[in-house]
Amino acid sequence: MTMDKYDLIVVGMGPSSIFLAYELIIKNKAKNVVLIDEGKPVEKRYCPVEKKGECMRCKPYCNITSGFSGAGAFSDGKLSLYNKEDDDIYVGGNLHKYIGVEKTKKLIDYADSVYLKFGADKHLEGTEHKDEVNKLKKKAQKEDINLIGIPIRHLGTEKSHEIYKKIQDFLEENNINMMYETVVEDLIIEDGQVKGVKIRNANNSKEEKELYAKKVVLAVGRKGADWLSQMCEVHNIKTEPGAVDIGVRYELKDEVMKDVNKYLYEGKFIGRPYPFRDKVRTFCQNPSGFVSEEVYDDNLSLVNGHSYKDKKSTNTNLAILVSHNFRDPFNKPIEYGKNVAKNLNELGNGAILVQRLGDIQRGKRTWQKELDTNEVVPTLKSAVPGDITFAIGYRTMTDILMFINAMDKVIEGFADPHNLLYAPEIKFYSNKVFIDENFETSIKDLYCIGDGGGMTRGLMMASAAGVQMARNLVELDEKGGN
Repeated sequence: MTMDKYDLIVVGMGPSSIFLAYELIIKNKAKNVVLIDEGKPVEKRYCPVEKKGECMRCKPYCNITSGFSGAGAFSDGKLSLYNKEDDDIYVGGNLHKYIGVEKTKKLIDYADSVYLKFGADKHLEGTEHKDEVNKLKKKAQKEDINLIGIPIRHLGTEKSHEIYKKIQDFLEENNINMMYETVVEDLIIEDGQVKGVKIRNANNSKEEKELYAKKVVLAVGRKGADWLSQMCEVHNIKTEPGAVDIGVRYELKDEVMKDVNKYLYEGKFIGRPYPFRDKVRTFCQNPSGFVSEEVYDDNLSLVNGHSYKDKKSTNTNLAILVSHNFRDPFNKPIEYGKNVAKNLNELGNGAILVQRLGDIQRGKRTWQKELDTNEVVPTLKSAVPGDITFAIGYRTMTDILMFINAMDKVIEGFADPHNLLYAPEIKFYSNKVFIDENFETSIKDLYCIGDGGGMTRGLMMASAAGVQMARNLVELDEKGGN
């Protein structure tokens, strides 16, 4: 077994990881740093579904979720900013709870400037129709729904590739080591202090190698949430029970969503419908977009959505997610979510399930002949018609349907029986990792940032967290350690 030594090891190559590396370069502190990911460089990440017409379940990992820039490279690339008049941060996670609202705003501004530097569109969505947005907000409030409208910088799926490729080139030019197609099998921890990681080649190699470093940062994203939970359990890294968001990808005609699409581009609607009063929210709205499929660990197929700058459909898709927070004696939200996904996959014979809203309301499954003549034409052609209510729990399904009915009073046509529900859409987060003001875990010299550990949710906040992690490390180095 061979070993190498570094000053810093970063596990994962999503936005939080690459912005951490970027900021270290800017601070002239990027010495002997290595980033590790099981996927490929961004220019080699290719999903065959557009040519093949169906998910090919690529091995040993899905190119949509793994590789440089993480799932961000295949998302629609929305950067969520903030309203300058807001006294809180309403979208993107909990970074502001660690460092404060004003500092988080400055970090978002800085991260946004970096995206602009590498070619992001200068136009901001959701800033030009304040009066119309306020009218929508008041209409939603009457239905006990909160509408959050913030500026959005839309990169677009194809443009995301170009921007992240430029950032990748910048990191390479500045001597950041990047280990692709490499799996981190385990952490090396001795006497309560991290020493490094154990790795192997992702392409079925069983030969392990040890990498040692002064500090290790875990930036694994939602894709690595399950792995992170396992590491926390094995190495007694302090956590508290996290959440799992379970729901559907909802597809309806652009004309129904035309006002929200025009005034906001992405409206974030949050409700707590009766009888359970669970938090239900819309997420990742894609005007004129496309529903997509991605494969996670254990060969689970999950649904997602994206939109392009140039390529357009006539449908809008968005997620409707129900937050599940479990407590004693059950504290395994990821396992719960995976079981829901597994059952839905089995009902679809391994594919994503799709069902018309009207069929759910009538208590019946959807058949292919009904889908073929449906007014809302599905953009995910590989989806299999069926009955998602066989696998989504009663409470979750009730939350979703009650939310849709309430939204129909805000946006006429939101509950049209021809609208489509795809499942499973599940957002995995690790149990929330306890970190201090420097983002250090209960293990000395081991740090955690990004979506996987429950700190952030989305490209912009993850990027901002990476910048702050770099600044924390620089400050600690200048003080002579922690």
